[in-house]
Order: sequence, then structure tokens, then C-alpha cells
Amino acid sequence: HLARSLPLSSERDHLRPRIDLIVFMIDIKSKYSLKNVETSLAYVDASFFLGKVCFLVTGVGRVNACSIDTNAVCKLGEAYCSPVLFCELELEGVRVATAQRLLRILQICAGHIPGVSALSFVSLMRKSDVD
Repeated sequence: HLARSLPLSSERDHLRPRIDLIVFMIDIKSKYSLKNVETSLAYVDASFFLGKVCFLVTGVGRVNACSIDTNAVCKLGEAYCSPVLFCELELEGVRVATAQRLLRILQICAGHIPGVSALSFVSLMRKSDVD
């Protein structure tokens, strides 16, 4: 299910399936995209930041067209303890690989991979502070 922003409308709450993973898409070419994500983050329950949120940054193949500093997005990921994936959706191979990564993350978050929880997965994704 896709939503342009949060909060979700409550009129169909009874029909909405369980939410296992929230993927915030940020278009590196649009400052509005980042602002929309930052605004929407306030509506996400804190328990989702225990491995059930990730940021997908698109448009990274065109460095000269970027409106958002990639460090700002990385800091957002660090602040919310959530992984950040960078991709170029216009390239089919990258698009397929990104979809496969997101599907695997979703399988983990939904509890379909024995022995791996969303929380343990996100701890593996975090970069080490040790040099």
C-alpha cells in the first residue's frame, strides 16, 4: 500500500492490513520530498523504529541534479536508527536489486525468516562507531 504522506486516513482503519514495514522514499532531486518525510515521521509510532522503518533514496545516479545533501539523509537514518538504501530506479538492474532487498527486509519484519528479528536485522545494518 502506498501513501503520499502520514497520517493515514482513519476512515478505512478496519480494512487496513497489519503494517510490517514502512519505507520512506526520498527523491534526492526534491527538497520537498525530504520535508514531506520529516513531517510524516512525527506520525510513526516509536515502536516501528525498532527495525520496521527504512529510508529509500532515489535518483542518486545524477549527482549534479541533487537538491538534498546525502549526509542529511544519512543523519536522518542515524537519528531514527533505521537503514538508508540508495538507488537509481531508472536502471533496471538496480531497480530489481533494490526491490529484492526491500522484499527481504519485509520478510524479516513480517517474521517470515526464522531466527532473524527486525531488531536484530537493523542492528546488523548499523555502521560501527569504531574505526
